[in-house]
Amino acid sequence: MRRPLIAATFGFATFMLLPVSGFAQQGLPTPPNGFRPPPAAPVKPYQTVAVTPPAPVSDPAFVALRKQISDIAAKKDRAGLAKLVVAQNFFWVQDKDLADKKKTGVDNLAKAIDLDAKDGSGWDTLAGYANEPTAAESQQQKGVFCAPADPTIDPKAFEALGKATGTDPSEWGYANKDGVEVHATPQPTSPVVEKLGVYLVRVLPDTAQGANPNDPLFLHVAAPDGKTGFADAQLISPLSSDQMCYSKDASGWKIAGYFGGASSQ
Repeated sequence: MRRPLIAATFGFATFMLLPVSGFAQQGLPTPPNGFRPPPAAPVKPYQTVAVTPPAPVSDPAFVALRKQISDIAAKKDRAGLAKLVVAQNFFWVQDKDLADKKKTGVDNLAKAIDLDAKDGSGWDTLAGYANEPTAAESQQQKGVFCAPADPTIDPKAFEALGKATGTDPSEWGYANKDGVEVHATPQPTSPVVEKLGVYLVRVLPDTAQGANPNDPLFLHVAAPDGKTGFADAQLISPLSSDQMCYSKDASGWKIAGYFGGASSQ
């Protein structure tokens, strides 16, 4: 959510791609023998590094496919989903292609995104991709477009930023629109302490939920001036996550594969 997923990862917390492009927290297990990850680098001011967000795919047929997938996810209609997945050569890549070529494309997709999860999270994941308007052609497979597409960032500037702050690339996301508000507490009504531009933003390894269960999930972020606060997780995009991939033939767009996903076990 590249990408990802399962996941888009910020620091030591992992977030699953959900409908409306939000992120829900899922804690990482503690390694054996009492090992714990090192503490995060101290928060301090940093240079802004501009980000060019990916552009939406404007092809009406692709937009229509996403609408179909959204409707199918809402109904949990596996038979309908099967019609939108390639019948042959579906791929599911982690460190290698895990797709079982003896099984149908939809069966492989279902395993990749855990579509049979009792809590319905697999269908939520599918709905999240249906709401993702961006995609870019895979460098490995011509004619295959994967979503979400990656943003454009100056790699040298990003490397320098990491060295200056003592951070890992996984600790960074970006504000996906100008003027994203950073609140004093994880509540949408709390005072705004900063507003973010479309640049890299450090995401700290703790999140919070507002007192109201209907409040959005908030990410704890550090702004370039060193101020910290809480931003709506839907407005801070990860730099990488799992990807749903599509291809187009004479019959139209179809789901062609998946990068990342659930354990193969």
